[in-house]
Amino acid sequence: MDLFEVLMLVCFGFAWPTSIYKSLTSKSIKGKSVIFLYVVIAGYLFGIVHKIINDPDFVIALYAINATMVFVDLLLYYRNKRLLLINETQETQK
Repeated sequence: MDLFEVLMLVCFGFAWPTSIYKSLTSKSIKGKSVIFLYVVIAGYLFGIVHKIINDPDFVIALYAINATMVFVDLLLYYRNKRLLLINETQETQK
């Protein structure tokens, strides 16, 4: 276990709930990059694979928790994008 790896994951882990909350309440995709979310998820998955192959320990759980939070934010991105399209369609029909 590397203390700095744990600290990095904990710090990132505190950021994602804020992002999820903002996505939930704003119902907007402004300021969100879907590509960024996919890249971050890929990074966490690569971290998990690395830990499994080279140094399996509890840190895998931190990677998994963070990846899950990013995945939730990704789902909210698509929900908010759909809501935006619905609103735009309703506006053009008026």
